[in-house]
Amino acid sequence: MAATATPKKATPFDTRQVTSELRREAGRARRTDVPRSNQALWEPPSDRRDPIVVLEEEERGRVQELLPIRHARMIASPFAYLRGAAAAMAEDLASTPVTGLRVQACGDAHLLNFGVFATPERRLVFDINDFDETLPAPFEWDVKRLAASLMVAGRDRGLSAKQCDEAARAASEAYRTRMAVSAEIGYLDTWYAAADVVELLALMRTSEARKVTRRVNKAQRATSVGALDKLTRVIDGQRRIVDAPPLMEHLPVTPGEANVPLVVRRYWKSLPDDRRVLLERYRLVDWARKVVGVGSVGTNDAVGLLVGDTDADPLFLQVKEAKESVLQRFAGRSAYANHGQRVVRGQQLMQTASDIFLGWTRLEQRDYYVRQLRDMKGSISIEKLSPRELVEYARWCGAALGRGHARSGDPVAITAYLGTGDSFDRAIARFAAAYADQTERDHAALVEAVRSGRLEAAPAE
Repeated sequence: MAATATPKKATPFDTRQVTSELRREAGRARRTDVPRSNQALWEPPSDRRDPIVVLEEEERGRVQELLPIRHARMIASPFAYLRGAAAAMAEDLASTPVTGLRVQACGDAHLLNFGVFATPERRLVFDINDFDETLPAPFEWDVKRLAASLMVAGRDRGLSAKQCDEAARAASEAYRTRMAVSAEIGYLDTWYAAADVVELLALMRTSEARKVTRRVNKAQRATSVGALDKLTRVIDGQRRIVDAPPLMEHLPVTPGEANVPLVVRRYWKSLPDDRRVLLERYRLVDWARKVVGVGSVGTNDAVGLLVGDTDADPLFLQVKEAKESVLQRFAGRSAYANHGQRVVRGQQLMQTASDIFLGWTRLEQRDYYVRQLRDMKGSISIEKLSPRELVEYARWCGAALGRGHARSGDPVAITAYLGTGDSFDRAIARFAAAYADQTERDHAALVEAVRSGRLEAAPAE
């Protein structure tokens, strides 16, 4: 009797991939299940939860004394509210039609989470720069959050409905165009694709380029050396971080605060060997709690000052607590047990080039990721953009999102679903307008919650 051969375990390199034509047909078939026009739909479900309840749930386990700062920042405007309400929007997006075409999603792709930063080769690029909520999820969720943020920000600026609509459609069109390019080029070309700032400036009008050039120049100065005099001073012969409570302050090391020395020692193990050697050349001399952003306020975040042989060679590391992604309830659990690792791996997957000191660890049941505080990072000042410039900026963001999604998703299937016309773009713009209305209602509810005393708000400034 002949022996039965044991089947070999399949590997990722087995030639068993579905052909591009079959994937293209599958993408087109999604139009039947979820017509592109249905992407415009937004009607609050009858069982939609109170957004203030969602906010309160998200804030459990955060530093309670900092939450009034978060609330004060969120009530500043509907756009400020949207920035801090990623959890509420994730819940809303889960109730909308879903294509099932998944990518590594940013999870919080509003327009201020894009910007300029330096690659390890010191080349300035424009890309997504915030990944706290990253998780595999339907591609359209990121597109909708980006478009909604453009619509809300445009309204805050006093732009007309037509101008806001144009910005939202521009982002979707740029996303669709970039995805179509990715469907045609090779996998390596897709992986290496980047938006070089020099190339972007060349495409702009002279007046627009001047404004962005100023932001680029500012980003080039945003280094650890550039931050040294701003964030520190010499006290009793030692370089120390300057306190500016409650946004920056030295606190005793307690279970409720990030133990920066221990986090840095443990996170070191997550770095590649060459980066470990580099980091070992620095010594940690001071650290302090640092409050940043809107959505992150209340998490256990800190900044550490490291120096080389002299103070003239500083390195600022930002320690950020990583919590469960707001998408997890609706898109599934992360493949990583450590949420810091989830953030790092998602960032490395979506970005063409990431911070050389990006890593993660766990301490006292809290997950953290670590990155450079300043590494030639910069953002565009939305308040100063003209209507035309907002549209151009929307295109940058849409294209960057398309590049990031193409690295993990199937650009062939997604492009087949999106099509070559503007049906998807028009639907996304309609969704953005409807959700902007929702955001304004939710913002008003937050303002009322603060006015009634349900929530406390206290500006840090």
